[in-house]
Amino acid sequence: GVSRTDNYPARKLGVRSAMPTGLALKLCPHLTLLPGRFDAYKEASNHIREIFSRYTSRIEPLSLDEAYLDVTDSVHCHGSATLIAQEIRQTIFNELQLTASAGVAPVKFLAKIASD
Repeated sequence: GVSRTDNYPARKLGVRSAMPTGLALKLCPHLTLLPGRFDAYKEASNHIREIFSRYTSRIEPLSLDEAYLDVTDSVHCHGSATLIAQEIRQTIFNELQLTASAGVAPVKFLAKIASD
């Protein structure tokens, strides 16, 4: 099998998404492997997209856990994209108990870099 995702402590040890499980275990011997729960991930993704839609209709989904939002015309947070991102992250945590990252920039490429 392969690693589908990893947490930040595992990343610090070199574990990456799509890495063969054997290699991941060599890099991180105390790694805990869990079975995937696609239905739960899809449900969380739908809920997060619903949260996004409260702020803008201009949503470009990339995957279950990633999307670009254009909040240029949003009236939320006095139009501040940075404040909107902070509020969205807090709302995701409040409603789903999940952490989220966000990058704010004038172009998608820079927003992606800012989110990492």
